[in-house]
This record gives sequence, structure tokens and C-alpha cells, in this order.
Amino acid sequence: MPEQAEHGTAPSEPGTVQAEPGTVRPGGRTARVRAAVLDAAGDVLAEQGFAHLDLADVARRAEVGKTTVYRRWGSVTGLVADLLADMAEQSLPRTDTGTLRGDLRANARLVRRALADPRQGALFRAVIAAATCDEKTSAALRRFYEVRVAEWAPCVEQAMRRGELRTGTDAAAVVRAVSAPLYYQLLTAGSAPTEADADQAADAAVAAARAGVYSATAAS
Repeated sequence: MPEQAEHGTAPSEPGTVQAEPGTVRPGGRTARVRAAVLDAAGDVLAEQGFAHLDLADVARRAEVGKTTVYRRWGSVTGLVADLLADMAEQSLPRTDTGTLRGDLRANARLVRRALADPRQGALFRAVIAAATCDEKTSAALRRFYEVRVAEWAPCVEQAMRRGELRTGTDAAAVVRAVSAPLYYQLLTAGSAPTEADADQAADAAVAAARAGVYSATAAS
């Protein structure tokens, strides 16, 4: 996991401003502690869901002191926010195939692999369920998707420059259209999407984008 966070094993100096989760990047032991704690939090979410996420239990699983976890993250929502930030950073960068269809298929297959993974898929279901009734978790989830959409939006922007799409196409909307049906299948059908599902989602987004569905004029 990225080397990012303070573990808070020593009291803060007077006047020191405590950093929000995911905003500090020291190395060494602090990074190892953060990695262990986030791994443990992810395990609990995947195995038992958000309702059973407990800082003391996470500390025990990560084999770190409870004080360290309480000081660094403060609450389960703070821990989930940092976990989502880490997941966004750990996701693979976008693929540049030279065509919009190729790029969006690569994006869809990346999403599919995450959702089909037993641990990742269960973790996403737990976080999405929690986000429906907890505003801080909802905000953290929105930030996660904002990071991932921003990573892949240049694929659509490049397609506009190549003349594959009309100028003014909403790049973020196109990227969201790729992953939306894959998450919908996971949450409503209870089954992970297949690679064929991923390709179909990407192809549908490309067809809609080329038809002008996501253009500024279509939205007005």
C-alpha cells in the first residue's frame, strides 16, 4: 500500500494541526502501520460488513496498539475514508490503446476484475451499503470515484482530439457510464460481472457517446 499517514504513537506538539487521513506521506514504520491497519480494516469489511467495523478489533488484527489507531483515524468513518483513498491510489493507471473503444474496454475490465475479486467485491458491497446511511462514508466513496473518473477522463478527451467524438462531450459522464452497469449487476443480481459484461458496458458507452448522448447540447 502507499506509504502515507501518521500512526500517532507520540503526542502532538502544542499547536500542531492533525492531518486528515490520507494527507501525509512519511515512510518507515508509519507506512507499515498504516498498511497493516488498512489491510485489517478491509478484511473486516469484506468478512463482516461496515456494522462490525470496530477500531479496537482492527488494531488487534493489525497487531498495533489501540491508541495508535484511535489517535490516527479517530473513528470508523475516518478509517474507511483512508482505506478508500488508498484503494484509489492503488488502482492501476489508465490504459492508452489509441482508440476510445480500446481504452474504455480496458477501464471496464479493470473494474470487473476488482468486483469479481472475492475480497474486493465484498468490500465494495459493504462500503456502498454503508454509504447509503452514513454521510461521511458517502463523501469518502464520492471522493474515491472522483479520483478514478479523473484518471480515465483523458481517454475521452483524447478521443475528442482525434475526432472520434464531438467536441463538448462530457468525459466524466462517459467514464461513469462504463462502470455503472457493472456495479448495478453486482448489487442487484448478486453476481460479479463477466469479461463479456465489461466489454458490453464499454461498447454501450462508446455508442452513446458517439451518438451525442453525453454532449453539452444533449444535456441542455
